[in-house]
Amino acid sequence: MEVQLTNRQQHILWATVRHYIATAEPVGSKVLVEEYDLGVSSATIRNVMGALEKSGLLYQPHTSAGRIPSDSGYRIYVDQLITPSETLAKEVELSLQQRLHWEDWSLEALIHGAAQILASLSGCISLITMPQTATTLVRHLQLLQIEADRIMLIVVTDGYETHSKMMDLPPRKDDSQIDAEVIERELQIVSNFLNSHLRGRSLLEIVNLDWSQLDREFQRYGEFLKSSVVELSRRTQAPTTTQIMVRGVAEVLRQPEFSQLQQVKTIMQLLEEEQDKLWQLIFDEPEIEDTSKSRVTVRIGAENPLEPIRTCSLISSTYRRGSVPIGSVGVLGPTRLDYENAIAVVAAAADYLSEAFS
Repeated sequence: MEVQLTNRQQHILWATVRHYIATAEPVGSKVLVEEYDLGVSSATIRNVMGALEKSGLLYQPHTSAGRIPSDSGYRIYVDQLITPSETLAKEVELSLQQRLHWEDWSLEALIHGAAQILASLSGCISLITMPQTATTLVRHLQLLQIEADRIMLIVVTDGYETHSKMMDLPPRKDDSQIDAEVIERELQIVSNFLNSHLRGRSLLEIVNLDWSQLDREFQRYGEFLKSSVVELSRRTQAPTTTQIMVRGVAEVLRQPEFSQLQQVKTIMQLLEEEQDKLWQLIFDEPEIEDTSKSRVTVRIGAENPLEPIRTCSLISSTYRRGSVPIGSVGVLGPTRLDYENAIAVVAAAADYLSEAFS
């Protein structure tokens, strides 16, 4: 359920998260009064923090302690209360341009250098996957009506593998009902359009198709098919390598969140011995409209499906050759990390590598 916060609640949540990120100490109302210009009394702040706790955004690690953000509190902080640092993004871009020379360096040296810079500027563990040079290409594509409101997308790849996905038929703007023969004819026309533009190319190039080339009644298939084809492409694209360049481990593991030896061991095992699991996670991304810039994915705490990092935050983005994702950039750290900076660093590094490989 989405939590609706007042301006005052947002401001106090922002201040609480900021202070906890900086100090790693539970936050009380007194310190917020002293260090932040909130314009309200300590009693008011206590009441607001109590309401935020009831909403599941803050919690008390001990009865007598102040409060710290929950995963849900961090999520609202990231989604609603901050803006990635443009200053740091420019600093990262400049640093990469000055210190890396992709025209002259080997592939591995370029990724190694970028990972080192990313770890240094973010204060996190940096993760950069080696680029995927092999791309699954389309041999044939077909849309078929299965039920009145359900269709199936079938794709045959250049390796003669067949992949399929069931989808709901997109509604018409006038909500009118169309008989099966008309829908079948529409699906064939759209299939022909997709085959003529995608045969011999990557499925992901669907994001660049100009649907205005089709008559208006067929354009409703555009957005709906775009997201479905991008999702299907994730499953058809088998990695040529799952090697991930990892840097910055020692510094991050000194953080108080990693004081438990067993926790450190499970994270190290994931980073060193189970990179295939991590690769699948950081190479995944939501569909994007504008492929000229990277979209950053932020997974906070329990949002991470991998058990060893469910107390961490993973921030990642793909880098591209043209419109096709070929690798990923990410940082891993405690949930108590500087999200404004980490998001900016990841986006800038992904954009730099996209430019280099394009």
